[in-house]
Amino acid sequence: MKIKSVWKRKNAGNLRLRNLKKLPNIKLPDINLSLPEIISLYFLKGEERLYKGTDIGKHINSAFNKIGVFAPNGLADKIDKIKTLFIPFSKFAKDYSGKEKIIESLTEAMLQKKTCHVKYHSFSDNKIKEFKIDPLNFFERKGGLYIFARITRFGDIRMMAVERIQTMELTNDYFEYPDDFDPEEALSSAFDIIYDDPIEAKIWFSAAQARYVKERQWAKEQKIKEQKDGSIILEMKTSGFWDVKKWALSFGAEAEVLEPKELREAIGNEIKKVMGVYK
Repeated sequence: MKIKSVWKRKNAGNLRLRNLKKLPNIKLPDINLSLPEIISLYFLKGEERLYKGTDIGKHINSAFNKIGVFAPNGLADKIDKIKTLFIPFSKFAKDYSGKEKIIESLTEAMLQKKTCHVKYHSFSDNKIKEFKIDPLNFFERKGGLYIFARITRFGDIRMMAVERIQTMELTNDYFEYPDDFDPEEALSSAFDIIYDDPIEAKIWFSAAQARYVKERQWAKEQKIKEQKDGSIILEMKTSGFWDVKKWALSFGAEAEVLEPKELREAIGNEIKKVMGVYK
């Protein structure tokens, strides 16, 4: 009797699916996901660390549990093995539990092109500010979820951290997406998170750090000059004075900013302060 009950429960899902496919007014797509396609999906699933602990994270897992329904014969049993190939890294991920409604409202506003009224925690002066925004795009950066938003009153486009949005309401006003704004171009031109602060830098790196620096693309416009002693000079056009300063300092004595003068002086002053702290 127990065996029969288990068999019924085990096959109920398949039976419902077969019956669903037979319904005349419902058509399910005949999707045969290949192994490379499923692997690609799991690469994308790695981004779920942003939504860990939220309802969105649960929906992502639920969606992946349904992949097996459309998998080719013999592939469903490989999905569990595929999962073990992807190790989610969430050490520096921000916590978005409790922000589900704001994320959903932002999504709705972007799709409908609706202006929003927000209360936003300004990190620079540690104040809650109220203003209207035209939300344009989401993007991820180092475990954090951000948006490009046009400040309605001033018309300039800024990056905003989603977790700092305290409250948000959709208004009855609509906006047009700016024709002259390319979010991918904005991100590729930024060194890290700031894209509206242009800088042309020339930085020397020791031979010990040269291989590490050469294996990455640090800026959309960059040029590397090899030196006789194995060191290199990186020339790049990017944005984010503070971001480049922090990055150059992270190499310690293995890097030296040659240009611009303002950046070189700023780093020199920072080093003096650090020496004062460690005296």
